[in-house]
Amino acid sequence: MKKIFAFMLLLVALPAQAVTEPEQLIRETSDKVLAEIKANADTYKSDPKGVYKLVNEVVLPHFDFSAMTDLALGQYKEKVSAEQRPTIIEEFRLLLVRTYSSALLEYTDQQLIYLPMEGLEADGKVMVRTEVEQAGGFPIPINYTLRLGEDGWKVFDISVDDVSLVTNYRSSFARAIKKNGVDGLIKTLQDRNQE
Repeated sequence: MKKIFAFMLLLVALPAQAVTEPEQLIRETSDKVLAEIKANADTYKSDPKGVYKLVNEVVLPHFDFSAMTDLALGQYKEKVSAEQRPTIIEEFRLLLVRTYSSALLEYTDQQLIYLPMEGLEADGKVMVRTEVEQAGGFPIPINYTLRLGEDGWKVFDISVDDVSLVTNYRSSFARAIKKNGVDGLIKTLQDRNQE
């Protein structure tokens, strides 16, 4: 599963000024980040903090963490106060960064296949579809849902084998809120990020 997260990361990182079309963004980003990881694999393995830096500088500008957090909270987003919201968004962002950074260290030379995009750019929401070929196994579909906002196209959900990464957190968020309230969820996220 870590390798799959690595590909999710690899496909959405790109310097902010470049591409406006979502499919082109995913393609160009793949090439750039794969080349970086391949060229400096030993450096990143010996200094995992370098991967965090790569993720923070290259990937994070292309994620809509506010929308991702709302999806993960589901019906409980209304229970989050204005004061709690920035903390939850930041802790969820850190959790995803840690997951992706760890997954990057597992990268090997799997082949990426691009499938036809779903949706219309004119509608402001599309799904860029890819598959990761696995030696001796079936390809794994990885789909990126992006929407167009004031800052360009942003990823707000990723699905792996038709399972949404973001909504996959919804049940654990709900359990934490039911058990200990929103502050309990914040503490759970903070604890996980300290591990």
